[in-house]
Amino acid sequence: MQFSEGQTVVYPHHGPATVVQIFSRTVKGAEISYLKLEVHDSKLSVSVPVASADQVGIRAVLDATSMDALFDVLRAPTVDEETKWSRRMKDNQEKIKVGDIFTIAGVVRDLTRRHDDKGLSLAERDLLRHAQGPLITEIALSLGIATDAAETALHDALASGATTGSAKSNSAAA
Repeated sequence: MQFSEGQTVVYPHHGPATVVQIFSRTVKGAEISYLKLEVHDSKLSVSVPVASADQVGIRAVLDATSMDALFDVLRAPTVDEETKWSRRMKDNQEKIKVGDIFTIAGVVRDLTRRHDDKGLSLAERDLLRHAQGPLITEIALSLGIATDAAETALHDALASGATTGSAKSNSAAA
């Protein structure tokens, strides 16, 4: 991926960030190019070697096609999940830790539906709130809308998929 100063990128573990500067340092006699990123929410400044950006997971904000795919994930049927909340919690934490926005969308979808159907433990409710943050931010950045509108779009997508998702889950169980 090519980077330029002023570009908005997504850093999986910190959220959206702006490329403030591209600079070089000499490390062990080798010239290494770095990105200096300023994280939007926390104003945290992070330097990442350009060569490691893909490995770290730094990526561009989703385009229109990818955003459609994200909404498709949110509307998709619920995936079979662990019945014990502690194992389900651990599985979902691992999925979120990966930082893939589509995986996070699946976790949010499944936790939201479980919350609506059977309820969630306190820890799972906290995890759901935590997981919604990156999705709302991504939707807002990609669509160029306010955070409140992005949150509404997220909930609308989850609600529109809930009826079809639940029906498919119930018919599959029968």
